[in-house]
Amino acid sequence: MFQVRNDEPAYAFLNSDGPMANKKNSYGNNIQTIDESSELYGKSLNINNDPAVGENPDRYKQHGFHFTADNCIGCHSCEAACSEKNDNPAHIAFRSVGYVEGGTYPDYKRINISMACNHCDDPVCLKGCPTRAYTKYAEYGAVLQDPDICFGCGYCTWVCPYNAPQLDPVKGQVSKCNMCVDRLEVGLKPACVSACLGNALNFGVIDTIPENRQQAKTDIPGFPRTDITNPNIRFQQTKSIPNEMSRTDSMSVKYHKNSKSTQYEPVVDRKKGIKRSWNISKLRSREDPLVIFTLISQAVTGAFIMMFVGNLAGIEVMQKVVASAAYLPMIFIMLALEMLALFLSTMHLGKPHRFYRAFNNLRYSPVSREVAGIAVFFNSLGAHFLALLLALQLPDMPLWQQIAGVSGYLAALSGPVAIYFMHKIYRIEARPYWNHWQVLTAFFGNMSTLGALMIAVIFVPVFLYNAQSVSSLLQLTSLLMVVGLLAEGTGHIFHARDLNVQGREGAVSYYEQVSTFGKTYLLRNMLLLANVFVSIALSFIAGDSLLTLIVWGMLVLSVLVMAIIGRAMFYVLVVPTTMPGAFFWKNRGFEAHARESGLAQMPQVGIIDDTH
Repeated sequence: MFQVRNDEPAYAFLNSDGPMANKKNSYGNNIQTIDESSELYGKSLNINNDPAVGENPDRYKQHGFHFTADNCIGCHSCEAACSEKNDNPAHIAFRSVGYVEGGTYPDYKRINISMACNHCDDPVCLKGCPTRAYTKYAEYGAVLQDPDICFGCGYCTWVCPYNAPQLDPVKGQVSKCNMCVDRLEVGLKPACVSACLGNALNFGVIDTIPENRQQAKTDIPGFPRTDITNPNIRFQQTKSIPNEMSRTDSMSVKYHKNSKSTQYEPVVDRKKGIKRSWNISKLRSREDPLVIFTLISQAVTGAFIMMFVGNLAGIEVMQKVVASAAYLPMIFIMLALEMLALFLSTMHLGKPHRFYRAFNNLRYSPVSREVAGIAVFFNSLGAHFLALLLALQLPDMPLWQQIAGVSGYLAALSGPVAIYFMHKIYRIEARPYWNHWQVLTAFFGNMSTLGALMIAVIFVPVFLYNAQSVSSLLQLTSLLMVVGLLAEGTGHIFHARDLNVQGREGAVSYYEQVSTFGKTYLLRNMLLLANVFVSIALSFIAGDSLLTLIVWGMLVLSVLVMAIIGRAMFYVLVVPTTMPGAFFWKNRGFEAHARESGLAQMPQVGIIDDTH
């Protein structure tokens, strides 16, 4: 158990909830986590392999932080105490202090916000984690994470609205605030609370208002929506502040007071102006492997479905494709491309050698479901290839042809399912730019567009070499590309409209899209429009003329450029519902400057290359 000092000050000890406590919290959920009849009651947390059980009378009640914004002086003592207790390196902070400011001199106002994990009633990190590294304990309602189970995919850092899980690029794993449960077991408050100089941080049974406090609000200017996870933190903020509060970090977000609800809501802060720029270099991100993985997976899935289903449907040109001697090499190429995509996706993990843990949470995690779907598709496609190869070598054994048919059906069915779960990964409420049905139309649209393109790129040269007409093949693949491009374009139109209508961080992403990447965004849209018209024209042109082939070659390049730009923008434009940072700390702009200028080479700056 944690050793209590003899001279521990009185303010460091927890206060008992008492008999008159609330039974329900502000969200209508039970504060009591379990009763004495539960099999979990009286169990040890085995902290440092100690079998002792804490004697805290409120052990099985949901606990949480209380933050009095009026008292916070921004000294960062809570950060220092947390990092010291958890032995965190300079680039990792379980607790961070940011701030928002508003007004003009001399009536300038600033609110500091100290934030760590909120140990939510509905922790999305727990459901999203594919390795099941998270557990919500009955003891104190703490949401604890085991870094040794984590394989460093970082999905929990995407789904958490409060930036609580911290991905360490050096260790290749995530870790976060553990509520200092070792201190709670012996009746002490968390280290950050005990270190607070301004008496701004407090801790106890949730919705129990601390001494000398009047409020236990669930929101404060700069705090994300609470309906996503029902976070266990309460606020007091009584001093008057302006109707508009701005962030000092580089994120184009400010908070405007809603006259009806009196709550502060995120809106666009046009701090970067409205000038359109290219910023091609900024399209690179640590998610580059996922750009390649998603595009290749969608292309391979689409190409196989078109060939397999087209052959079954009796489409003459697809029957020629499947009957061609190049069909087996085509399947081999698709397997090789998908293997490359899977390799890049696996190496994107912090601990690639633990990739098999991705299957641990099929019940809840879309990541686990996507991995399972891709695995079934890839193995079915591999079985289809091997069975066809053996059928050619052993024509007297019809069994191999039957296996090829069954595995082909399985691949054709599992492929779209895998792409569907791939899209579900990005339907995250904490990332409004992604949380739109446009992701589905983009992914399935790419299946049709890139799949048809892949078929044409491989089989047009084969048909020409065999002195066969490519007219029907080009017309069919052009038509399939039109379907995919129109699906993607329709999604983009509604996506842009809905981002502005719904506001909040989604509107901020749209602002970044038309300003920071304005010219790149315009190029993508122009290429998309041009590709639609050219594909429509080619779908009506019958002939094998050199001009047709040249136009087709240009279309291939245009579609590839459009797809890569669009997918890269998909990852860099997302604006999460995170807490505001400070001028230096938790500021993307300063982090980029530190990496460019070499400051990141100094460990004390707390910034390292965003890779692992």
